[in-house]
Amino acid sequence: MKSDFPIFSLLLAMVVFLAACGEEQKVVPDTGDAPAVETTTPAATTPSAPEAPKPEPAPKPADETGGESAAKDGEKGDADKKVAGAPAAAAVESSEDVPMKKGKAVKEGQELATIGGGCFWCTEAVMERLEGVSDVVSGYMGGHVENPTYEQVCTKTTGHAEVIQVTFDPSVISFAEILDVFWQAHDPTTLNQQGADRGPQYRSVIFYHSPEQKNVAIASKKKLDGSGMYPDAAVTEISEASAFWVAEDDHQDFYRLNKDTNPYCRVVISPKLKKLGME
Repeated sequence: MKSDFPIFSLLLAMVVFLAACGEEQKVVPDTGDAPAVETTTPAATTPSAPEAPKPEPAPKPADETGGESAAKDGEKGDADKKVAGAPAAAAVESSEDVPMKKGKAVKEGQELATIGGGCFWCTEAVMERLEGVSDVVSGYMGGHVENPTYEQVCTKTTGHAEVIQVTFDPSVISFAEILDVFWQAHDPTTLNQQGADRGPQYRSVIFYHSPEQKNVAIASKKKLDGSGMYPDAAVTEISEASAFWVAEDDHQDFYRLNKDTNPYCRVVISPKLKKLGME
């Protein structure tokens, strides 16, 4: 009996050992399944479905991406052109962006007369003293350049003439009467020149706004040539009115604002006004 006890003890120990090994084998498969669960969980929570409606294109290979980038650059260029061109009218009205702006339409019952007789400082000072004239604006007409500046016009390459646009009441003063004063306010027989002012921007010109004004201008010029007021015939251009560009602010009401300080006003404009009995 004593010799069997150690054998029994050994057998019992082996049974306990084998039981323990069996438990470990059961645990190992359970822990081995954990990574499988972890790999499937992120796939289930990936936010691919909400992102699907967004119009973002999928990444493209390098050779295709370059083409797409070029296409986008082209679209941006077109967009920039549209943005730059769209507010042109507003830019014309803003003195901060564009130095010129187009003249305004006249009110009902009023008419426009657009004339050029040398420096617009002179003709403006004369015409704004006429009864029936409600507004006189200095500007440019007859050229081929949009939004011309004074400096550009002075280069003699834009085709513009320095003109004034006169708003008047035809029931008080007629277009013919305005032209009568116009002939006296400058020398219409000198081509592209008024005194020391030389260049096509100083040409004598009448821009008519209607067929009636054209007929009146032609008749008035013919009457002038037959009057003997000047020894030579008038070279005054008679053309249809085109875009009128308002001159910079410092050219408006020039004589009134500068007559006591500017030499041109004292030497040229003031004597002319006195000659016409306007000062």
